[in-house]
Amino acid sequence: MARVRFGEDEWQATDRLATKRRKTRLGQGRKGSGSAPAGRGAVRVIGGLLRGRRIGLAPEPGLRPTPDRVRETLFNWLTPMVRGALCLDLFAGSGALGIEALSRGARQVVFVDRSPACAAALRGEIERLALSAEVWQMSAESYLAAPGGPFDIVFLDPPFDTPDYAALLDLVASANCLAPAAAIYLELAARNALPVLPPLWRVHRSGRAGDVGYHLLLRES
Repeated sequence: MARVRFGEDEWQATDRLATKRRKTRLGQGRKGSGSAPAGRGAVRVIGGLLRGRRIGLAPEPGLRPTPDRVRETLFNWLTPMVRGALCLDLFAGSGALGIEALSRGARQVVFVDRSPACAAALRGEIERLALSAEVWQMSAESYLAAPGGPFDIVFLDPPFDTPDYAALLDLVASANCLAPAAAIYLELAARNALPVLPPLWRVHRSGRAGDVGYHLLLRES
């Protein structure tokens, strides 16, 4: 969904970039309207209080929102844990996953995306819909160098050409930002094999829809 790519320079980004975090705290705005801004593509919220509302998309080349069918299945899986959850949408892109979580009762969502266009569009949509959320315009690695949390659910939907999903999962699992019973959602190209998971993590559910493979990961109890 989001347009964050991994490179050696990003892995070295720590305190210097962390100090440049652009953070937006929202949720105090007017009651939001149901329509996305005219002239922009949109995806719709498929469940919860915001069901049927449309989320405007940033003018970002290659933006790939999670399909409706996949989101519906994912949130059926997450029904027991999403209400009251603190969520991290780490490659936020359109914000469809995090906004769906808020619609279904999540307490708060932290959105992270490196793209200025995606971050700006997300700020506008969150304000328009009067949601409780934070938006950080920065890379996933930079955010995880000094993360918030503890998060109950982490959404990971990086670009399909991400070179090392296993390293990304290790980074999240070792960032000291997860609640004890946290879940990680991982989306990747269906043609790709599931990466090696961090120690003590297992696949709880998996699915496939077209060219999208999606997996819900839980920590061993």
